[in-house]
Amino acid sequence: MIKKCLFPAAGYGTRFLPATKAMPKEILPILNKPLIQYGVEEAMDAGMTEMAFVTGRGKRALEDHFDISYELEHQISGSSKEEALADIRRLIDECTFSYTRQIHMKGLGHAILTGETLIGPEAFGVILADDLCVGDTKGVMAQMMDVHRKYGCSVVAIEEVPHEEVHKYGVITASPLAEDLFLISDMVEKPKPEDAPSNMAIIGRYVLTPDIFDILRETPPGLGGEIQITDALKTQAANGMVLAYRFKGQRFDCGSVKGFVEATTHFYDLMKDQI
Repeated sequence: MIKKCLFPAAGYGTRFLPATKAMPKEILPILNKPLIQYGVEEAMDAGMTEMAFVTGRGKRALEDHFDISYELEHQISGSSKEEALADIRRLIDECTFSYTRQIHMKGLGHAILTGETLIGPEAFGVILADDLCVGDTKGVMAQMMDVHRKYGCSVVAIEEVPHEEVHKYGVITASPLAEDLFLISDMVEKPKPEDAPSNMAIIGRYVLTPDIFDILRETPPGLGGEIQITDALKTQAANGMVLAYRFKGQRFDCGSVKGFVEATTHFYDLMKDQI
């Protein structure tokens, strides 16, 4: 049973400036809940209770959010506002939270490698809070855990995107293995549309086996001079097996203003009678 989930959260969030000048992008709220909390809830629903964060300068709000605020709780104790903290209290009570810093921004692969000290030699999940996912019947990470339990290898979540948008993603070459499941043979990071091998794009959900750390250590900088997780996964696929899972559900790219607004609208429509 995988118990640990890694949250790379050291990025600057420049697409949301000036809002993210002093506030982590992961704390931006969809309605009344920050993005990072949606991710932690998804991990917990998949059976993970040890949450590991790779943060950076100016990210102290992440630690404070997953901690008790005695003054606030004293002020609202016994009032109707106390119920608003029920979900975060459940996470604090049932999960553990650990943190380390990514001193230099050298890409997602480097961020995951930085998290090795929190993960150790075991398989783990990775959630990018920017990608807010809503599963059809169960969470996306829980769906991926089912795949990992069956095959025992690394699993990446994919979705089909318009060809003109493939330059934003890692894109795979793969052959069908089962329904919504593909065996990866190659992948490329942010290709030009005319060079893309497919329109099946990797999104911010991974289940990784621990050998990924040794591979990342040996992976040279790739696109943009950064250590790319796609390059490491490509090596892992060549040496063994990496699966791509087309998840059942909906993803919102909350790293963009457009996706953020779409997510806000979606959750408002779901919850407007409760607000």
